Amino acid sequence: MASVMFHSLLFICFSYRSLSTGAGPSPAPKGPPGSPNPGLKGPGPSSDPSSVYKSFLECLPTQSPQPDPSFPSIVYSSTTNSSAYAKTLQDHIKNRRYNVTSTPKPVIIVTPSKESHVQAVVLCAKKLGIQIKIRSGGHDYEAVSYVSSEKSFMLLDMFNFRTVDVNIPAETAVVQVGAQLGDLYYRIWEKSKVHGFPAGACPTVGAGGHISGAGYGTMIRKYGLTVDHVIDAKIVDVNGKVLDRKAMGEDLFWAIRGAGGSSFCVILSFTVKLVTVPNVTTVFRIEKTVEQNAVDTILKWQSIMPTIDHDLFIRVLLQPKKTTVRATFMSLFLGDSNRLLGLMSKTFPELGLKKEDCFEGSWIQSALYWANFDFHKSKPEILLERHSDIVKFLKRKSDYVQTPIPKAGLTAIMNKLMEIGEVGLVFNPYGGKMSEVPANATPMPHRAGNLYKIQYSLNWEETDPKATENNLNHGKTMFEFMTNYVSKNPRGAFINYRDFDIGVNSGDGFNSGKVYGEKYFKGNFDRLVKVKTTVDPDNFFRNEQSIPTQTKKA
Repeated sequence: MASVMFHSLLFICFSYRSLSTGAGPSPAPKGPPGSPNPGLKGPGPSSDPSSVYKSFLECLPTQSPQPDPSFPSIVYSSTTNSSAYAKTLQDHIKNRRYNVTSTPKPVIIVTPSKESHVQAVVLCAKKLGIQIKIRSGGHDYEAVSYVSSEKSFMLLDMFNFRTVDVNIPAETAVVQVGAQLGDLYYRIWEKSKVHGFPAGACPTVGAGGHISGAGYGTMIRKYGLTVDHVIDAKIVDVNGKVLDRKAMGEDLFWAIRGAGGSSFCVILSFTVKLVTVPNVTTVFRIEKTVEQNAVDTILKWQSIMPTIDHDLFIRVLLQPKKTTVRATFMSLFLGDSNRLLGLMSKTFPELGLKKEDCFEGSWIQSALYWANFDFHKSKPEILLERHSDIVKFLKRKSDYVQTPIPKAGLTAIMNKLMEIGEVGLVFNPYGGKMSEVPANATPMPHRAGNLYKIQYSLNWEETDPKATENNLNHGKTMFEFMTNYVSKNPRGAFINYRDFDIGVNSGDGFNSGKVYGEKYFKGNFDRLVKVKTTVDPDNFFRNEQSIPTQTKKA
């Protein structure tokens, strides 16, 4: 089974398996620099690494809550300790578009290992007037966490914050932001075989970005979004204070559960509520080409998935293959194969699922399966690997489908995929719990009324800048082609599939922020702006797609 499943699962977990630098085009974010912070005092940002390094080391002890001799060991620059700087920067880059010589680099990198480090870093960055980028080590499709369009910026790399503390009697886990999803899944499995957590399929996704960006996974129809299970958090705010949910208040706690934390603060950890999982789960994958009635099968999939048993998740992957398109139906079912087969024979016989297509295992084994491992041979410890990614050139986009696409439309989409030949589509079904949670419960509003979410996926290995230009154009062409089939007014987008094509902060704050903000957050955008204006009025925490502050009236 392993060799058969590997190719299809590569597409799901996007096949990031070992670090590579390579050459390529300049990946600087589009658009002019984000608006500098007019409220900051100090000498203004310097772009000289040696100067910033020296100033930071001088500042940190003065802003630390207690004396700390470890500061020199956590600050790196390209001129002072260049090898450590380069390794730290490279270790968590997952997109080769942002890993070339011309990529803008941070003037310094700070790798805190305790809360007081983070407090001092925030206060010193404010004092020195330097933009801070916050990285938790996940995929980050547009490199928002470690590349900037501003002239001078620093990287706060949270990879040392990777502890996961699981409490089975309370059914909770405290997850530090530098942990990866594989760490969380393994630590749960260590203590319980009947608990899990509804998060992403890829074990190398960083917990900080995934959770704060309203992550989801194969249990989305049963349990909703990852962020729906966050019950507390610990942060460092713009004033360098460590706050929990009670101290930060419900407005800020609401905002960091789905709008990305880096617009508001530095998140240290999330406390999440675990969910129960059965002793036996079932997975399968079935492939159909256009010639094998893939279109009719997807047509039926569209009609039954919104209301089918909440225990069932079936993802559809569309991949162009020379003269055809292959549709792969990938599933997790929270139950045994007998119950699954009974359900499918009644509701989805068109798929042709048979007993031999089904593989039963524990929840952790299903996690291994979805992470591209042979769960019959792989041990759960493999989920703890930190550098198991194949790094390629990547581009992702997203859409939401609210009205079933008719057969003629699906046929046209298949034809367009064959014509372009480079773009893959991933259909992720909604319904179930996603139809029950109000759109304003968290910042992520795309719930009831959406049949499924589409991810546009492009991976390539060629280092020629022309290859990058061509692939990015292919993605835009397919995206434009899909306009009539997806949500409108606004055309929705998923924040964890960051996409600069839908807008970036152009320096005018609110107006340009509203362009992408309403696509990500719809009616929740205005509330996010109010929270941002209250907790960070000088826009210290900012990036190319951050929540802007409210425009001041004359």
